[in-house]
Amino acid sequence: MDRSDLTSLIADSAEKILSDFCDKKLLDQSEAGVFAQELWDEIRSNGFLDLGILKEQYSSQDLFAFLKICGRYAAPLPLAETILARGWFPDALLDESGVASIGVADGLEVKRVAWGRSAEWLVAINIEGSSLSLFRDFEVVEQKMNMAGEPSDTLKIGDPVSLIELKEEPFAQMALAKTNLLAGTLQSVLDLGLLFATDRVQFGRSISKFQAIQHSLAVVAAEVAAAQRAADAAVDSIGSDRFIIEVAAGKARVGEAVGIVAEQTHQIHGAMGFTHEHQLHHFTRRLWAWRDEWGSESYWQRRLGEWLSRQGPDNLWASLATPG
Repeated sequence: MDRSDLTSLIADSAEKILSDFCDKKLLDQSEAGVFAQELWDEIRSNGFLDLGILKEQYSSQDLFAFLKICGRYAAPLPLAETILARGWFPDALLDESGVASIGVADGLEVKRVAWGRSAEWLVAINIEGSSLSLFRDFEVVEQKMNMAGEPSDTLKIGDPVSLIELKEEPFAQMALAKTNLLAGTLQSVLDLGLLFATDRVQFGRSISKFQAIQHSLAVVAAEVAAAQRAADAAVDSIGSDRFIIEVAAGKARVGEAVGIVAEQTHQIHGAMGFTHEHQLHHFTRRLWAWRDEWGSESYWQRRLGEWLSRQGPDNLWASLATPG
């Protein structure tokens, strides 16, 4: 099968499954603490959790294209965490079907672990380098929720099952995963804005005919397009010496788009968009929560600035212009 055909097949299959399962009822239940087990089983049985393991069959583009689609449907599961963890520790997790999650080590604790209370495996990242550890022995010591209503727990760790070093910084890999989730969610927010503006009638005509609404939609569309391109550029840099700098630019640019897109789209929806009954909040609250996870704009902008300053004035343009 041709590479592009396989990528299209993965995307089409993911769209079908997520569109069938990820409705408002499921998202509301997840925010009430119910783990979406039926959706998890469907994703696992269709092989999506192996996207990070079967590297001879799947590419990085396949993995991150899948995560974009997960973002489009606000899939309430730690899919990025589980897929990356399985890719990092294939020997331990190849035959496992349980939930895996990832967090940053802080002594004997790992904090801000997505769906930590539901995890069977835990990966702890050393933020100062490329080392990470796999744990089966851990316990939840504090349960929290992020703005999107997703579990974000603190876990106390025991002895590791395995320790490895990665070529590419794992913190940046998680930032790239979140960048693609955000890019997918931004697309859905744009789609919701376009749909609402087309359907909503004021003074006898669709509000999409009003110049102010058209301007807002144009701003949102431009931001979403820029975010998509930044996310794609970061994925394309995997394996190159520009990986960190492209992830930094991508996560920062997508985070910048979040503030503009969410604000403008809520203004387009008016009061309706702030109600719990409308589905917009499921997406915008994820935008606001995820933009600060695995490095905020300021964190990655600082790393970007540090990298650029090391290039020196004579090499600045050559450093900025991506080869090829």
